[in-house]
Amino acid sequence: MTTVNIYLTFNGTCKQAFDFYQSVFGGEFPYVGTFGEMPPQEGMPPISEEMKDKIMHITLPISKETCIMGSDAVDEWSKNVQVGNNFSISINTNTTEEADRIFNDLSAGGRVTMPMAKTFWGAYFGMFTDKFEINWMINCDLPTQS
Repeated sequence: MTTVNIYLTFNGTCKQAFDFYQSVFGGEFPYVGTFGEMPPQEGMPPISEEMKDKIMHITLPISKETCIMGSDAVDEWSKNVQVGNNFSISINTNTTEEADRIFNDLSAGGRVTMPMAKTFWGAYFGMFTDKFEINWMINCDLPTQS
């Protein structure tokens, strides 16, 4: 089943915001990851010392089908985050083929910011802004290797 959720981006206040949302909705965070826990990425500069404790990803389930997710924008990305563009629509699919189809169809005429690719967190993932200036994230969780 394909699901659609909202992904929020913050300039350093992600954890405080999600603690607040948790106080309203209840529940537990199934995952909280910081930039300091992220493995080095080829072709990417290391994360600055001041950003290592900032949130790379956090999820708060709201219901069985929905959640809100978020992260802090770090270093060069943070200058582009402003109120009004600090969210993305996040689509999660069951297959990489469906992820590719949705990514290719929705990104047509837009700007790809991260092509679909396998990630260190075990997903097939990509990001883009569509031709109407809406930010999207497409994700397909890959089977875990044992």
